[in-house]
Amino acid sequence: MAAQRRNLMQSHQSWTDDLPLCQMCGVGTATNCVYGPDGKGTLSHPNEDGHLRFRGEDGCFLYGVFNGYDGSRVASFASQCLTAELLLGQLNSSHTDNDVRRILTQAFDVVEKSYFETIDDALAEKAHLSNYLLPHNESQKVQERLKELEQEVSGGATAVVALILNNKLFIANVGTNRALLCKSSSDGQNQVLQIGRPHSTDNDEELQRLAALGVDSARVRQAGQIAGQSCTRRLGDYRVKFNYNEIDLLSAAKTRPIISEPEIHGSQSLDSVTGFLLLMSEGLINALESAHGPEQANQEIVAMVAAELAQQTSLEAVAQSVVERVKRLHHDVYVSGRQRATYCSRHEDMTLLIRTLNYPLADGVLTPTQGGRIYPVSVPYSNSQSTSKTSVTLSLVMPSQNTLTNGTNTASTLEEGTPTPGSQSPTATLQSTNTQTQSSSSSSGDGSLFRQRGSQAAQPDETGRVPPYVDFSQFYRLWGSDHSDSQSAQGGLGPQ
Repeated sequence: MAAQRRNLMQSHQSWTDDLPLCQMCGVGTATNCVYGPDGKGTLSHPNEDGHLRFRGEDGCFLYGVFNGYDGSRVASFASQCLTAELLLGQLNSSHTDNDVRRILTQAFDVVEKSYFETIDDALAEKAHLSNYLLPHNESQKVQERLKELEQEVSGGATAVVALILNNKLFIANVGTNRALLCKSSSDGQNQVLQIGRPHSTDNDEELQRLAALGVDSARVRQAGQIAGQSCTRRLGDYRVKFNYNEIDLLSAAKTRPIISEPEIHGSQSLDSVTGFLLLMSEGLINALESAHGPEQANQEIVAMVAAELAQQTSLEAVAQSVVERVKRLHHDVYVSGRQRATYCSRHEDMTLLIRTLNYPLADGVLTPTQGGRIYPVSVPYSNSQSTSKTSVTLSLVMPSQNTLTNGTNTASTLEEGTPTPGSQSPTATLQSTNTQTQSSSSSSGDGSLFRQRGSQAAQPDETGRVPPYVDFSQFYRLWGSDHSDSQSAQGGLGPQ
């Protein structure tokens, strides 16, 4: 069986080629990037992310996002093997919630063991050559072969997987990817649930688990990484699974400290739910948080998705547009030289998977004059005569559909001290909840995310023009306050 898996991994075949893709799902991706002093980006390594989105039998749907590192081998293997372990007859509508959780856990265990079976021979050869003494004239060849073997066996992946069965949602997470569930109600209330917490070196529960094994959790928290990664759970990565006693931070562990066991949340009933599910790779999350801070990242990404759903006619376009938007935000912060620019010199591969839940797409592209959604635009302005920087929030109308509302998150897109327009009062609210564990209670906070604009269309005047739908008045007012009275008097500011 191990030989079959090795042969399959080396071929272009897939165990899941014949499974139908889910049409209620879209995926957007972007490769990693390192910025130079001129702001131009270069690729530092091939894309290492992976994803899956399949429709099984008996009302079963499976989605996943995999964040690979040190190569794409583990992410690719996991996406294929996990699908084969879950959608080839293992699940059906008669299974209870406990059955589903058990099957999910077993599937991850099989993926881990099966992957290591595929590299058994390479690991054995590597161990043999490492302990083999050769004459000097042959040692160079051995070193070259050891490098080849290291590339073949190194690497790992984190995974977030969503399973829908009997219209119930289950989330299985290993590592630092993220799952968000956005639920909209008829009265305009919108709730964002972060399902689970990342398995990282600042997760208190994970640090307690490591401490129980004899690991110095304070040192782990301070280091921020274990063998080059922040995740405390991961698939593959033989170094931390088999050679952890050779890693300083883990050397005191009584047993294997870095595990592949998923944390499973669910079931969450999707009956009568209108909204969407987001699965995001760590690279996408980190890029947005690096640019705007972590405080409102969940609300921001939901706002972007809602805005694109109002404009785009395909989920693939929605997901890709959101990823491109995050990529632009990250780049723009870097080239702006603002406070957070130092955090944005590079980003990793990004993947976003969107699964709608009774949420309509736009019927077509609408013009701003047909009524629309208000979406924030943060415009940085730097006075050449001053070191201070001002960021102004503009109310930009985005096309809308029917009575859906769009998320607006001013707090996370503005730097500290930025005034917020008070002329528009929010008519709907987004609540953000972080669900840390299955048994933990949820806490909701008003993010003041969603705003709504009347549906009346602006009428053209006698010249065929419509009134401006971007309000620059506050920008001009703040711009003027940054200049001397003599400068402000020259010709005035803005349209008269």
